[in-house]
Amino acid sequence: MSKHSAPAPLRSHRFPVFAWPLLAVLLSAVLWTTTVLRADAEQARAEAQVRKDAAAYAEAYEQYITRSVGQMDQITMQLKFSWEHSRERGLLDELRRDGMFTDSAFRVVAVIDRDGVVRSSTRPALLGADISGGQFFAQHRNHISTALRVGAAPALFGKAGEAVLFTRRLDTLDDEFDGIVLMAVDARYFTSFVSPATLGADGVVAMAGTEGRLRIEQRSDGAAFADTDGPLLPLRGAMWSSERGVRLVEGSGGFLDTKARVLGWRHSTVYPLVALVGLSHSEAQQAAQAYWAESRDRAIVATAGLLLLGGFGAVLARRALQREREQDEVRRAYRTATESGNDGFYMAAAVRGRDGEIEDFRIVDCNERGAFFYGMKREELVGASLSRIDSALFGEELLATYRKAMDAGFHEDDRKLPLDNRLNIGWGRRRLVRVGNGLAVTLQDISERKEHEVQLERLANEDSLTGLATRHAFLAAMPAALAQARASGAGLALLFIDLDEFKHVNDSHGHATGDQLLKSAAQRLLSLLRPSDQVARFGGDEFVVLLHPCEGERQAASVAARIVEAFAVPFLFKDELHAVGASVGIAMYPRDGLDAETLVRHSDIAMYAGKNEGKGQYRFFDPAYSQNLNSRARLKQRMLEAIEADQFLLHYQPRVDARSGELLSMEALLRWRHPELGMVAPGDFIPLAESTGLIVRIGEAVIGKACAQLAAWREAGVALVPVSINVSPKQFLRGGVQRQLSSALERYRVPASLIEVEITESAMMGDHDDILAELAALRALGVKLHVDDFGTGYSSLSQLQRLRMDVLKVDRAFTTELARSKEGKVFFQAIVSMAHALGMSVVAEGVETEEQLAILRGLDCNEVQGFYIARPVPAEEMARIMARRFLFESAAA
Repeated sequence: MSKHSAPAPLRSHRFPVFAWPLLAVLLSAVLWTTTVLRADAEQARAEAQVRKDAAAYAEAYEQYITRSVGQMDQITMQLKFSWEHSRERGLLDELRRDGMFTDSAFRVVAVIDRDGVVRSSTRPALLGADISGGQFFAQHRNHISTALRVGAAPALFGKAGEAVLFTRRLDTLDDEFDGIVLMAVDARYFTSFVSPATLGADGVVAMAGTEGRLRIEQRSDGAAFADTDGPLLPLRGAMWSSERGVRLVEGSGGFLDTKARVLGWRHSTVYPLVALVGLSHSEAQQAAQAYWAESRDRAIVATAGLLLLGGFGAVLARRALQREREQDEVRRAYRTATESGNDGFYMAAAVRGRDGEIEDFRIVDCNERGAFFYGMKREELVGASLSRIDSALFGEELLATYRKAMDAGFHEDDRKLPLDNRLNIGWGRRRLVRVGNGLAVTLQDISERKEHEVQLERLANEDSLTGLATRHAFLAAMPAALAQARASGAGLALLFIDLDEFKHVNDSHGHATGDQLLKSAAQRLLSLLRPSDQVARFGGDEFVVLLHPCEGERQAASVAARIVEAFAVPFLFKDELHAVGASVGIAMYPRDGLDAETLVRHSDIAMYAGKNEGKGQYRFFDPAYSQNLNSRARLKQRMLEAIEADQFLLHYQPRVDARSGELLSMEALLRWRHPELGMVAPGDFIPLAESTGLIVRIGEAVIGKACAQLAAWREAGVALVPVSINVSPKQFLRGGVQRQLSSALERYRVPASLIEVEITESAMMGDHDDILAELAALRALGVKLHVDDFGTGYSSLSQLQRLRMDVLKVDRAFTTELARSKEGKVFFQAIVSMAHALGMSVVAEGVETEEQLAILRGLDCNEVQGFYIARPVPAEEMARIMARRFLFESAAA
């Protein structure tokens, strides 16, 4: 064979053999340079990240401090206002009963007078203590500013270093110093912003004052200090003199333990405080150092491998060019597919027919992770065809996807894999990239993430306590149910269910019992419904039921009646019976609404209408209910405006001696003159004021108006008689009536003997100790106490004995019966005898006829009141009545 006929040598055969070691050295140099640069970049990234974290934590902590101190600011301001307007030593106890200072963080709350003596305190042991020597007391005494002062609490208010002191100056009406209000709050309340795990090892969070020596600090081990020698952070304000910043602090001039930390700080925009967060510098650099060590080790191994490859380079250069190209394609495919060590990757070569069309794919390589997904070993998977691997699992669909990826060059999707015991993966994220005549396939196991997504969706749509659908899920499903009902012409019924007396069970037996009750209620409710009906917990103790389909009101009423009847049976927990009923409101589709929001609102209105008429029943929606609610809302708004505009006034009804007709007293009766509605009847607004709580504000206004009118009559020279004031149950049980009366009497210089207080029996059925204390306080003022509307409430002889009231007012219902039946006289006589035996005077209300007056005289009733004597009259006319003094002659005329 001539030299011209010899085959051309491969390019790699002419590659100099000595160049392979040189190439290995060059590649090693590039590898080391890249490794060092990446390590430096990682270290810089870690440095930037810890600075960013320190700044972010400092900003968030500053907001937390400002908000927390702002709460203390508001509380001390409220305490200052309350004390300056009442100066009652029991003020703190009253505020605690209203829910203030119950948090364990409040170590001490106290009021100190101008001499430095503790006058009121939540810690009784401090009463009478002299703290005038404290620096904080001297500062408030010597400076007229009423601003909040923040400092470290002395040992008098708890162990040194464990509390922060908040103080504010008290002033007299002439702005003279009158003492201070003081709160000692647990230091941990201001350092619990982040957990030790968040701070990391050697982390520290601190709050420091910019105007005085205040420093609160918490380490990563959870230890907290306040203005003691324990903290790590040196008290050097110059270190954080700027408004905000971040800096690396290390060495002997930094933290007391000399450890390097990145310190972030931010000054409060409201208070002279600065928030500081110190993060360990060494901990932040650990990841970068670990990255450098790992990269260095890989570089060493890679360098050794390169040098070894260089030694064999001359031999490898003599391999066939075709095999060299195939190996190069495999290496490039591996670089594309191996993005994560936890992913499976495969090289699939296309198998083509004679016409060039792809008929199948053959696995030419894979990793162990990829083979594990298929429940096989790597040597079993390599060389297998795609059609054989996926036989009876995926079918033609998988082959079609591979062909599509070959045509497009790329394909990616999330895929749920079939339930088969041969597979070790449930959900996979698949990416296919065309490489030459094949595909590089990466398969990532996302089963855990998908399961997490399913759990999140379930938590969003399923109530964790009862297992029922949530409000959100129920409302989201409603449009589909309504659309189906519209299409089929079927009816729907929405039942809104509220558990009666659930709050009482929850408050008296605890939330654990309440939760168990809700679970049992849900199970009982499900047992009463069909599988097609939808049930949801709407919130708290409210449930909704969608009857789908519903054939009309009769079927809805039948289901509602079953629910009411079933819930009338008590629930049994731990050998205790808990009685709760159910009130049900029903809205019918399409009559009562065409959308979910309207149906829910109307069923809710129907439920509350039933509750107002008596619990444990069901009601269908009636448009009149909505009108009533709107009317009540408008009337409530007008009442609020009436309070602000002083539209309420008092009329007065005389009360006279039953025999002589002499005027002995008068009852103040509330009236409302509205600029547009005119005189609003008391029966229209007083019940609403009672139910909404506005009666408390109105009652306080009545006390002031009555005392002001007595003062005006006195100035006019009228011979005064006492005025009785009605106190509502809510006003009485809330407390403070004695304080309001005392303040009004003092303001208008009215003697207490001219004021009488009328209290209904129902108002005295609460905590007996509190009631007796309030009545004793009223009696100590010198006012008389009346039992109003006796006989309509919880009439009890023993209770009357215990409460020691002065006057018994018998309800008009018993006065009306006097001339109608013998029993009426007997019953009234029994009331008079009982009251006289207890030393009480008897007043008959509602006297409207001369016959009734004659009978009352015969029964020895002391006083009478009613239309026969005189109707309620304005203040001007009442002055003329007081001038006449005897009213029977006028009444008879």
